[in-house]
Amino acid sequence: MIPRYSRKQMTDIWSPESKFRIWFEIEAHAADALAERGVIPAEAARTIWEKGNAASFDIDRIDEIEREVKHDVIAFLTHLAEIVGPEARFVHQGMTSSDVLDTCLNVQLVRAADLIIADLEGLLAALKRRAFEHKNTVCMGRSHAIHAEPTTFGIKLAGFYAEFDRNLARMKLAREEVATAAVSGAVGTFANIDPSVEEHVASAMGLSPEPVSTQVIPRDRHAQYFATLGVVASSVERLAVEIRHLQRTEVLEAEEFFSKGQKGSSAMPHKRNPILTENLTGLARIVRGFVTPALENVALWHERDISHSSVERMIGPDATVTLDFALARLTSVVDKLVVYPENMEKNLNKLGGLIHSQRVLLALTQAGVAREDAYRIVQRNAMPVWRGEGQFLDLLQKDPDVSGVMDPEALAGLFDMDYHIKHADTIFRRVFGES
Repeated sequence: MIPRYSRKQMTDIWSPESKFRIWFEIEAHAADALAERGVIPAEAARTIWEKGNAASFDIDRIDEIEREVKHDVIAFLTHLAEIVGPEARFVHQGMTSSDVLDTCLNVQLVRAADLIIADLEGLLAALKRRAFEHKNTVCMGRSHAIHAEPTTFGIKLAGFYAEFDRNLARMKLAREEVATAAVSGAVGTFANIDPSVEEHVASAMGLSPEPVSTQVIPRDRHAQYFATLGVVASSVERLAVEIRHLQRTEVLEAEEFFSKGQKGSSAMPHKRNPILTENLTGLARIVRGFVTPALENVALWHERDISHSSVERMIGPDATVTLDFALARLTSVVDKLVVYPENMEKNLNKLGGLIHSQRVLLALTQAGVAREDAYRIVQRNAMPVWRGEGQFLDLLQKDPDVSGVMDPEALAGLFDMDYHIKHADTIFRRVFGES
C-alpha cells in the first residue's frame, strides 16, 4: 500500500493491529461457544475476553516469536498466552490456522466492501447531480472518436450513472459472496470441534458459516470478489478516459478543475493537464492486475495448500485500498468538473451540418428514393464538406436529386438540433426513475 494512493479508513482495515484484533475476536468467540458446550470452563472464556480486550497486542513481540517459530498464527497464540496466562491453554481448541486466517480475511474483505459500496454511492450522487444539471446541454456524440450525431452531456453522464449503479449491485453481491466463516478444523470435518462453534463465531463476526470448508474457504468466492473490483476499476477508467478526451485542447468540452496556485508543467507555465484522470487510468490498471492471481488461487491442492496465501496478503490490501482511493478521486473530479457548453456548440457546428446526414438519408427514403440511391446522394454531398468546400444544407439544396423530391423548407427542417434530444426525458426516467 502506497500512502500517496491510500485513505486511512481503508488502510486501517489491513493494519497489523486490526488483523490481530480480529484474530483475537475469532478465538474469543470460539471460546465462548466452547464454554457454552461445556468443553472448556466458562471462567476461562471470561478470562480470555477480559485480558485480551484490555491488552494492546505487541506487534514487535509477535514478529520476534514468528522469526523463531516460522508460523504467524502460532506466534500470535504464543503472545496471547503471555497476556492471558494459564487459561490460554483453552484457546484454539480443535481449530486450525486457516480457521483464523480465512475468517479474518473475509471479515476484512467485507469491511473493505462496505467502504467501496459507500464510495460508489457517493460517486452515483455526484453523477446524478451533474447529469440533471446538463440533461439538455447538447454536445457532440462520437463513434470511433469521430463526430457522429448530437447527444447531451447529461445523457453521457446518465450512461455512466447506470454503469456504476450496476457496479454497486455487483459489489453488494461480491460482499455477500465472501461473507463466510470457517471454524471446522484440520480438513474441514469438525472432528475436534462442533459445527455449532462455527455458527456462533460466524454470527458474532457478521458472517455466515461456510457450507464446506476443506480447511480453507473455497477461493471461487474471493475470485468473484476481486473480479468485481476489476470491473469497477474498468468503469473508473472508462469515465476517466472520456474526461481526458474531452479535455484535449482541440475539444475542450470539459476539464478537470484547476485550482488557484496549481501548476501543470515544470517547463511550460501555460499547461493545464488532466492529471487526475490520467492517474485514475493507471490505478485502474493496477486493480485489474490483481484479478488474474485471484482466479489462479481457486485451484488449490486437495483440502488445502498455501499457494494462495502470499498472493492474498498482497492483493487484499492493495486492490481494496487502490480502488477506494480511485473512487474517491473520481467522485471529486465529477463533482468539480468544469463544463464548457459554448465549446460543445462550436464543436457541433464544426462539420457544416454533416451530423444531420442520417436524418436526410431517412427523409429521402421516405420520399420514395431507394436506400442505396439515397445513401449515395447524401454521401456525394457530404464529402466536399469534409474538405471545407461549403455547407451541407447548401449543397443538398443545389442537388437536383434532392430538390426533386423535397422542398427547401422541409429539407432545412431536418437540421433541427432539438430533434436529436427529444427522448432525453425518457432516457432519464429509465436511469433515475420518476424524479
